[in-house]
Amino acid sequence: MRKATKTVATWLGGLAGAAGLEHGYFEILRGNTRPTSLMFASMGPPCVPEKIWNACEPAMTILPNFLAAGILTVLLGLLIMLWSALFVQNKNGGSILILLSVSLLLFGGGFFPPLIGIIGGVAGLQINTPVKAGQPGTLPQFMAGLWPWPLVIFMLWILGQFPVGYFFNDFLQSIMPYGLLLILVTLPLSAYCANMHDLRRQENKI
Repeated sequence: MRKATKTVATWLGGLAGAAGLEHGYFEILRGNTRPTSLMFASMGPPCVPEKIWNACEPAMTILPNFLAAGILTVLLGLLIMLWSALFVQNKNGGSILILLSVSLLLFGGGFFPPLIGIIGGVAGLQINTPVKAGQPGTLPQFMAGLWPWPLVIFMLWILGQFPVGYFFNDFLQSIMPYGLLLILVTLPLSAYCANMHDLRRQENKI
């Protein structure tokens, strides 16, 4: 088993599920009402998307009811967290995590949580993949040496946004384009570096 890759799949899946729970909670608070469009802000009034760093948690749903979408999103979030913690290393574990993450996208779980879960699922597909013979090249060796820092930076940024945004909303809102870039770089890099780390570790045992 590729332990670093499993760590990435577990943490990313767990984070995706927890973030989905948050979206679902706010959608439940909006009650038995109908979204005005396919895409909407999970957090209803008095939250104003243009004035808060998280844009009031944007999401989409194919269901015509906030309450139903919220309940289903909460259930999917819990299922994703459970699956990531206990079953992602099983056969088809990564594929199921990807499927659950796509469902989270369609039923109200936001946009970044499903993306995080999908990357975690892609990592999960590699957990039990056999290692091919042959020494990895210079770039893979370098990437292997970066582990676990891309995942650490990613998790610190994602979780750190909440206290920073609470106290310094305007500042965080002003640097959000850089924050999104950081997420888009460190998210796939976490999975890649973990995979390279596992390859190097297993190569050393051959």
